[in-house]
Amino acid sequence: MASSQQNKCIVLVHPRGFNWFPGKRDITDIANRMVPQGLLSIAAYLIGQGHDVHVYDCLGLDAPLDLEKQVKAILACQPRMVGFSATTSSFPDAANLAQKIREQSPDIITVCGGVHVSALEGKLLRDYPAFDFLIAGEGEETIAELAKGLDPAEIKGLIWRKNTDVITNEPRPKIADLDSLPFPAYEKLKGFPGDYHLPLFSYINTPGATMITSRGCMYQCSYCDRSVFKKGFRYNSAAYIYEHMKYLRDKFGVRHVNIYDDLFTANRQRIIELCEKLSRHPLGMNFNCAVRVGYTDDDLLKMLKDAGCLMVSLGIESADPEMLARHKSGVSLEEVSDTVRRIQKAGLRAKGLFMMGLPGETEESVKRTSDFIISLGLDDMNMAKFTPFPGAPLWSTIKEEGTFNEDWRLMNCLNFVFVPRGIASKERLDQLYNEHVKRFYSDSAWRDKFRKRIWEHRKSLLYLLRHLPSFWSAKNQFEPQNNKI
Repeated sequence: MASSQQNKCIVLVHPRGFNWFPGKRDITDIANRMVPQGLLSIAAYLIGQGHDVHVYDCLGLDAPLDLEKQVKAILACQPRMVGFSATTSSFPDAANLAQKIREQSPDIITVCGGVHVSALEGKLLRDYPAFDFLIAGEGEETIAELAKGLDPAEIKGLIWRKNTDVITNEPRPKIADLDSLPFPAYEKLKGFPGDYHLPLFSYINTPGATMITSRGCMYQCSYCDRSVFKKGFRYNSAAYIYEHMKYLRDKFGVRHVNIYDDLFTANRQRIIELCEKLSRHPLGMNFNCAVRVGYTDDDLLKMLKDAGCLMVSLGIESADPEMLARHKSGVSLEEVSDTVRRIQKAGLRAKGLFMMGLPGETEESVKRTSDFIISLGLDDMNMAKFTPFPGAPLWSTIKEEGTFNEDWRLMNCLNFVFVPRGIASKERLDQLYNEHVKRFYSDSAWRDKFRKRIWEHRKSLLYLLRHLPSFWSAKNQFEPQNNKI
């Protein structure tokens, strides 16, 4: 690699993608602007290897919507390498940005990784010539070896071209010790933490941040893409998590953390150790986490509460027994009801995570789920729109299960691209979705509970008022869907 190239930086890009209604202004990032956690982990690793790294978030507060302007900002950093981390819905933007970069600066190396790449691998390199390399699996070590100038043939996890052939190297072994990784390079993210905000009413104190303290999962739900981290379960130690939280508080003033692990409490001993540390040496922070039915005994819930936990999310997906058995094995409705009751008894808030439109869904199963949601007395709820992803177990048979519009830009759990055979049309599915989401937030018991917490949520309310025109616009985009049938 030429010395002039060595003196230039690496730019890591979080592409915007498309997130909501076609032809409408995308306001999802106003409601919840997420930190690109994986990209910041890679940035920190590269910095530790001695590289000059910039992070460009196309979803950041001041980032332009126009791709040409985004390219101009990226090239202004004078990169020798540009790396993208893309989901399925943001991959088209990543490809377009790479193409424009290549047209203006053909010597810049372009690399792409992320869940979409890890699922489809070499096919993408054949179809998208603007990328020089793709990275499958965890990206830290692979991109570091590429940036160092190693022979592509020797880099595990790399997908590259040899003349006209696409070569997929042997997989990169998983990083066994996650504590060996540095904390994500939050300082490289413009506007962090103030311009990155958690979902409204999910916190009491601000500013907020996100953390991921494990990789992988022992389970394999039908809809879940495990292409990057694979099966298994690796995790940060309690000491590492505590120091990570302390770092966020001391350096950035963070007062609330959302921990986005799929199985945060799966290793009970590390949670006991973490809760003991947080109870003995409080950081003045709250946190939210997600749990799975079967990993939430009463003692553990009490420890979470004493350590500063505010809300616990529980993956439920559906209240139809056949749907649960097919898509999320090992979870029963009785256990769900019992777990929610015990979460709230411990003084924690309970948030249910659901998914509408899975294969096998019918109007009857939608109503059963909606009735079950109301019966649980949840503090909050999220209903995702089922999206088939290339790395999920049900991908191979999805076209036999209903109608599927494989438009990558829309594949983000915010749009129905798949309509199961048991639902008449996409319009009907949208109508059912809107009806049942509105039913939850219109329920008198939920509203009574919310009113009692108004003062606790004053910071969310102030944020809502400051951005009222955008939220009102979102409401007006959402409402007309009810009138299509």
